[in-house]
Amino acid sequence: MYYEYFTVGTILFILGVLGIVLNRSNLIIMLMCIELMLLAISFLFLINSVVIDNLIGQVFTIIILTVAAAETSIGLAILVAYYRIRGTIAVKSLNLLRG
Repeated sequence: MYYEYFTVGTILFILGVLGIVLNRSNLIIMLMCIELMLLAISFLFLINSVVIDNLIGQVFTIIILTVAAAETSIGLAILVAYYRIRGTIAVKSLNLLRG
């Protein structure tokens, strides 16, 4: 019964990985794919928590959602600041950040 949910979560995670691997030029799409992977993992934690009747998966999901929100807000703030300075957010031009 829960196998359908496991396959949906796995497919979402694989789509996130493929989005990062196949798209190396647009940084915003890469951030969206990271978010998709984090949400797929949290979905799998929730399903696993229901299957084994344990609350640890739900606690991990809350932690993952908190980290995902912080990562998104900080990442987008850095991108906006970088765009204001350089005028582009292309991944090829981000090599200037290496120092």
